[in-house]
Amino acid sequence: MFTGIVEEVGLIHSQKKMGDGIEFIIHAKKVLKSLHIDNSICINGVCLTVVHRNKNGFTVQAVKETLSKTNLGLLKIGSMVNLERSVRLNDRLGGHLVQGHVDITGTVLKVETVKASWMYTVSFQKKHRKNLISVGSITVDGTSLTVARLNRQQFTVAIIPYTFEHTIFNQYKRGSIVNLEFDIIGKYIESIIEYK
Repeated sequence: MFTGIVEEVGLIHSQKKMGDGIEFIIHAKKVLKSLHIDNSICINGVCLTVVHRNKNGFTVQAVKETLSKTNLGLLKIGSMVNLERSVRLNDRLGGHLVQGHVDITGTVLKVETVKASWMYTVSFQKKHRKNLISVGSITVDGTSLTVARLNRQQFTVAIIPYTFEHTIFNQYKRGSIVNLEFDIIGKYIESIIEYK
């Protein structure tokens, strides 16, 4: 379980094919503190397991199922990624409950610069409109955000300077593919109502 509060931006140092999956070596600093083999780590909103660690970074493996549902297969050597270690039960919950189980990918449609922030508009499949509410929570590449505006197939989030500087939001442009995870509470409510 995660909170959607990105701790650090890491760098894809290398990657190699692993059958129909990919093994990534990610260089980082801050998250290495207390990160061990077998720990879960959130990479662009995707929960993966640390399989190796050294003084410069760590290794994770993404299988075909994960690559088909997320933007991890689009990463290249030199790509920047959002990183968050799993939450401990005695930690403050700074964002919202994030599983690291990406629902779909979305596409950045527009980036607007306003006086002290940025507005990002992201499109998504119409069938997932029921999973979003105005001023509700959404996770974009592992970042917990609040929906500022909502239409049938797109939502807009406001990014403050701190988030812009400390996540990969500053890398996005029109056409960027991002991982989306909808609020778990809303998904459970939907399931209860649908299968009552």
